[in-house]
Amino acid sequence: EEVKAEKEPKLEARANGRRDDKAEKPRFMFNIADGGFTELHTLWQNEERAAISSGKLNEIWHRRHDYWLLAGIVLHGYARWTDIQNDGAFGVINEPFKGEASKGNFLEMKNKFLARRFKLLEQALVIEEQLRRAAYLNMTQDPSHPAMALNTRFAEVECLAESHQHLSKESLAGNKPANAVLHK
Repeated sequence: EEVKAEKEPKLEARANGRRDDKAEKPRFMFNIADGGFTELHTLWQNEERAAISSGKLNEIWHRRHDYWLLAGIVLHGYARWTDIQNDGAFGVINEPFKGEASKGNFLEMKNKFLARRFKLLEQALVIEEQLRRAAYLNMTQDPSHPAMALNTRFAEVECLAESHQHLSKESLAGNKPANAVLHK
């Protein structure tokens, strides 16, 4: 009976008096609102997808590791990689590197990765703060500003380049009509 009781989901009372069939594990919530100005969120999506599909949440660097890296920097100081790695509270940071421990330049590789990753996080945090300040000051984009026109023109050129990508391949293959259209 004791074994049976352990297998059954625990019922927990909620604030409204009802009971849940199973207690939800709180999701890990950490975000940097960089407005898409860095590749951080794309990296996080790719890393999380890889970590979940492989079932190796601690072995593949992702958002949770970034959180603990920042927490280690807050506690130990800027670029104190060795102190952070040796602190047991931040042991999760060492997990993704366990498979590489046999390589000769392992520590150098690990420290360079941590430095690069921190620079990306630092950049995203700076942008987040700039966006927060702009929102606080009610700053908006002026569509008539020359920089906005430049941005629109760049988007048009980028779209044109993508749509004519096949012409470039044809031109390189020696197709003279494709070459003429490409140059036009």
